[in-house]
Amino acid sequence: MCLGIPGQIVAITSAPNKLAMVEVLGVRREINIACVVNEQHPVPACVGDWVLVHVGFAMSRIDETEARLTLEVLQQLGEAQAELQAMRTADASLSAGPQRALAVG
Repeated sequence: MCLGIPGQIVAITSAPNKLAMVEVLGVRREINIACVVNEQHPVPACVGDWVLVHVGFAMSRIDETEARLTLEVLQQLGEAQAELQAMRTADASLSAGPQRALAVG
């Protein structure tokens, strides 16, 4: 499964190379924005845009409401995954049961 995550373009880092800094939940990373620029929407106009980021590329522009809702769902999924992992760990501990010492001799 391929996952695109919403991020907001906060700066252009190299206009000739179509590189920009994107922020996703407080984390910044440089990405390629070649797929979202054209003559009607040039590189400098991308600052402030919300984009779907996949493997270092902005694949498409999305609206802010959609981006925020998607980020909220992704955060909830992350919290759910952490809860499931904690439950699995607890189940594994219970399944192991108390350890018994073997008497030798």
